[in-house]
Amino acid sequence: MKAVVFDIGNVLIRWDPYLAWLDDLGSRSAVTEFLTRVAFFDRNLRADGGETFADLAAELKNVEDQRRLNAYVERYAATVPDKIEGTWQLLYRLKEQGRQVHAITNWSTETWPVGVSAHPELGEVFDVTVVSGQEKLLKPQPEIFHRLCERAGLTPQDCTFVDDTLKNVEGARAVGMDAIHFSTPQAFEAALNERDLL
Repeated sequence: MKAVVFDIGNVLIRWDPYLAWLDDLGSRSAVTEFLTRVAFFDRNLRADGGETFADLAAELKNVEDQRRLNAYVERYAATVPDKIEGTWQLLYRLKEQGRQVHAITNWSTETWPVGVSAHPELGEVFDVTVVSGQEKLLKPQPEIFHRLCERAGLTPQDCTFVDDTLKNVEGARAVGMDAIHFSTPQAFEAALNERDLL
């Protein structure tokens, strides 16, 4: 196995979209109502696929809802406050041992630069990074895994992929990658050890 391919959100960086509107709406329950009303997670996935938040907000009928969703990009840094330190330690151990380290992330082309600004290592640590919004492809579509392999000069069989979303893990396996369903850094470390990758 030559390479470990990381998902980023909730594997390396905590993502909590509630934090974009908590100060505005005052409570998590109020934010939940807003997120539900605007179908935020469906719209966010569309942004991850290449659509803009301005266009997604324009679909909403309520002017205040439009304003809030439109402000998501400028508030985005608040949603990615913390690194998952244990996973970063494992990533650096893999690099020290000469493993290739890549990333495939479902991430909007508008918010990705904000995330990299908040956590500059994201722009430096990976050999190849495939960002869904830039590619207009989403995990678990097979094409996004193949694109990573093409750019990294690998076959799927060369890769172990890790993601916190099961359908993405299954998508990686479907194209021939080994894959780990992420839960905690400790469990991830055990899975890497089982594969003699550490």
